[in-house]
Amino acid sequence: MPTSDDLPRIHLGVGEIRIIDTPALIETVLGSCVAAVFWNTRHRIGAICHGALPSCPESLLQGEQLEKRFRYVDYAIRHLAEHYYSLGIRRSEVEVKLFGGADVLPVRNSASLSPTVGSQNTLAAIRALKEESLFLKASDLGGVQGRVIYFRTDDGSVWLRRLRASEALAANEPGKPLLEIFYEEQKDTGTDRR
Repeated sequence: MPTSDDLPRIHLGVGEIRIIDTPALIETVLGSCVAAVFWNTRHRIGAICHGALPSCPESLLQGEQLEKRFRYVDYAIRHLAEHYYSLGIRRSEVEVKLFGGADVLPVRNSASLSPTVGSQNTLAAIRALKEESLFLKASDLGGVQGRVIYFRTDDGSVWLRRLRASEALAANEPGKPLLEIFYEEQKDTGTDRR
C-alpha cells in the first residue's frame, strides 16, 4: 500500500464516484467491476468511478435517480468526462487509467460464447473513452483476480494490489469483510506502483 503521508482516506463503494481537488487517498476493491481514474495535472483534479454493470439502460436516463446511473460504467465515465470539460479542461489534458474487469465468478459452461460481466464492463469502459476521445494512459484489466487500487489525488498516482484466491474465498465468510482480510495480510505483502 502506498504511504499516505497523513492523507485522508476515502473508501469508494460500488456505484460511487468521487471528484476531488484536495489531497486524499481513495481506495476501492474491484472484481468484475471497472474503475476509471481521471487526473488533470494543470488543475490537480482527480476523479474516480466504480461501475458494476456495462451500459446504463435508456429508461434510467429519463428518471431523476442520478446516483443509480453511476453503477453503469459507460454513464459514470461520461459523467466524469463532462465534469472535466465543464471546468475548461481539454480532452488532451485528461489522463485516464482503467482497472478491474476480472472474471472472478465461475462460469457454469466454459464452452459458452457469452461474454462475462467483467469483459462486458471492460468493453463498455474502452468504448466510452473512445467516444469521448480520451487517451488511456494505463490499464490493468481482465484476468481472474480481484484487485484493490489506491488513488492518490495529490499526484495522480495509482497503486494496485491483486487479491489472492484465498482472500476472495474468505470474503464470503460471514462477518469477515474483504477489506479487513486485506488489511490483515497487507503487512506481509508488497505492492506495485503504476
